Amino acid sequence: GSLPKWVVNKSSQFLAPKAMKRMYKACLKYPAWKQKHNPHLKPWLFPEQSTLPPVALSELSIQHAASLENIDESGLAEGKEERAEGSDDDSGN
Repeated sequence: GSLPKWVVNKSSQFLAPKAMKRMYKACLKYPAWKQKHNPHLKPWLFPEQSTLPPVALSELSIQHAASLENIDESGLAEGKEERAEGSDDDSGN
């Protein structure tokens, strides 16, 4: 279903600005992080550096949202340790 308007409004007022601030801080730290972690690896600029297997165009197809399977994830719990697992942020904020 859809979310109540008050949930969307509260999220817009509190969660979205907090997420943007965290993203901004992460972006400021990215150049220094990248210098320590494979500074010359840029597969988005140099496709020959990509380690992903190629996909033939003939294997791709267009899917419309109406035809996709409805997956209910409401019973899944995501712990804070799972979300932070891939993070390099040592400060905890």
